[in-house]
Amino acid sequence: MRMRGVVRQIYVDEKVKNYILDVIFATRQPAEYKLDIAPYIKYGASPRATIALTMAAKAYAFLRGRGHVTPDDVKTVAADVLRHRIILTYEAEAEDVTSEAIIRAIFEQVPVP
Repeated sequence: MRMRGVVRQIYVDEKVKNYILDVIFATRQPAEYKLDIAPYIKYGASPRATIALTMAAKAYAFLRGRGHVTPDDVKTVAADVLRHRIILTYEAEAEDVTSEAIIRAIFEQVPVP
């Protein structure tokens, strides 16, 4: 329980928070981020995914012995957090597009702070 308390206190800069928001919004409104993945996404990540991604990045930073979250922490944990939160279309399944491929495309396009 004490470790949970420590993880909650890990610092997340405003720029990193906005980065996390951009990643989540890119799953919901890909065209706004100049991504051509919209035909493959039936439902993007929910607002709760923002919380989950932030907490996972904090936990990862903690495990690395840091008191702050970096954009690389977010990238490292993103697939595990978002994989099941992005619901793909039948078109994506037919073309063998995976949620991991969608996540990779998002991280290639969303600018890193």
